Amino acid sequence: MTQTAIAASSVSYKDLGFVNTRSMFDMAMKGGYAVPAYNFNNMEQLQAIITACVQSRSPVILQVSKGARDYANATLLRWMGRGAVEMMKELGKPVPVALHLDHGDTFELCKSCIDYGFSSVMIDASSKPFEENVALTKKVVDYAHPREVSVEGELGVLAGIEDDVSAEKSHYTDPKDVEAFVKRTGVDSLAISIGTSHGAYKFKVKPGEKVPPLRFDILEEVERRIPGFPIVLHGSSSVPQDYIAMINKYGGKMEGTAGIPEEQLRQAAKSAVCKINIDSDGRLVMTAVIRKVFTEKPGEFDPRKYIGPARDALVKMYVEKNEKVLGSAGRV
Repeated sequence: MTQTAIAASSVSYKDLGFVNTRSMFDMAMKGGYAVPAYNFNNMEQLQAIITACVQSRSPVILQVSKGARDYANATLLRWMGRGAVEMMKELGKPVPVALHLDHGDTFELCKSCIDYGFSSVMIDASSKPFEENVALTKKVVDYAHPREVSVEGELGVLAGIEDDVSAEKSHYTDPKDVEAFVKRTGVDSLAISIGTSHGAYKFKVKPGEKVPPLRFDILEEVERRIPGFPIVLHGSSSVPQDYIAMINKYGGKMEGTAGIPEEQLRQAAKSAVCKINIDSDGRLVMTAVIRKVFTEKPGEFDPRKYIGPARDALVKMYVEKNEKVLGSAGRV
């Protein structure tokens, strides 16, 4: 789409019923919980997220990756988000919803999302040298803030593969960099690397082994250097083993998977971490249930009959995350 076409279709996130993340994070830090940031790619995932967050009375950040935007179409996603807000009104009392770009990698992509009504964007220049990261992040901030859109930056690199994000090795965030980065860029929140990882294969562990603990010492030092500043954790799926077992039982092959222990995420949510990203868990739940239906009912061809049960399982999983892991349930 040309820049002229984008400008002609620009809309404020307020017109679509979204909020930015600043007030969300302020409440989360005061309340000792983290706002869930759930990725979606299709209607059923979006329905499940909204239903679960209305049921559990949790604020929510709807996350769209670059890959999801390409997959679903930018214009359609805008109106799906608007539809989600209207759906909340039908389900009961609405909860605060932000529409967020996850792992934006260029200024142009971030600008396009802002023009399309996103209330928050992430510019991920963490793989670039520090000065380049600062320059690109500040450029996005300078475009976003006059439009009251919040911006997430990142320092440190997470290992793993998820969507268009890929890195072989993680690089922990250096706490010495955070003060200068926040001051020079003007970002509203900061994603850091303390041992989380993208994808379902977060760690290489043998059966019975425990995954390495998160580096809470790094988190504590970051908090000390930028007190009261909102921190974000990416790659925080727990990779539930019951759904892994279901996938494998019904024809899949996923071996050696391991995620972030939920008790560690709950500990993080009680700190300055006020946004926790969860994507892979949703993919695993949906895949597991669909495989089960296909195996037990091999003649089924109506998508509603296999995606519907998957959607129901997603609702249950998201409610449990809000209640038991993030602590966001009952906050609105």
